[in-house]
Amino acid sequence: MTLSRQLAAEGIGTALLLAVVVGSGIMGESLAGGNAAIALLANSVATGCGLWVLIAIFGPVSGAHFNPAVTLAMASAGHFPWRHVPPYVLVQGTAAFVGVGLAHTMFGLPLFSASEHARNGAGQWVSEVVATGGLLLIIGLARHKGAVTVGALVAAYITAAYWFTASTSFANPAVTLARTATNTFAGIRPVDAPWFIAAQLLVAPAALRIATWLTQRSRD
Repeated sequence: MTLSRQLAAEGIGTALLLAVVVGSGIMGESLAGGNAAIALLANSVATGCGLWVLIAIFGPVSGAHFNPAVTLAMASAGHFPWRHVPPYVLVQGTAAFVGVGLAHTMFGLPLFSASEHARNGAGQWVSEVVATGGLLLIIGLARHKGAVTVGALVAAYITAAYWFTASTSFANPAVTLARTATNTFAGIRPVDAPWFIAAQLLVAPAALRIATWLTQRSRD
């Protein structure tokens, strides 16, 4: 695949991912009648289903990273060319905001609105380490199994991580930044985002290297 096609796939996939995350959060909250558990259930199931489809269809084209932490970790492990990292990350970040704007437009909201949803504290940051580390372990251990299988595994893990992590599993710097621009169920205050992003970027390369080590053939 040419780089332009890879970037197009990353852009479309990332934008649709954010539309799913934010849009399902808006819909879930509006239908839940104040029940946060029902809203989170709707948000997590929709996100998991969307992830599976997006990874399955775009994986053969671009690798379906949709995530700067994945792109950087793959490059640091030698699985992705460093020269492609800047355009991938730029497209992912831009497309994430496009997806937020798309979700807001569908629900008749302002194109962007600064989030007031507080997500801070050590428990939240540890949650992002766990969520992102688990994601990269899965990708590293399963990356040769095909896009459909990887998509299913990632989708199942992220759906579960919505529930077992205090942060509801952002695990993605582009997603985190874009969600500062939605004052809806899926949002995060701009002041809280840097801590999430730092946790994600720090753990991602280490988790992928652990996965690589676990799958290396023994020379003993």
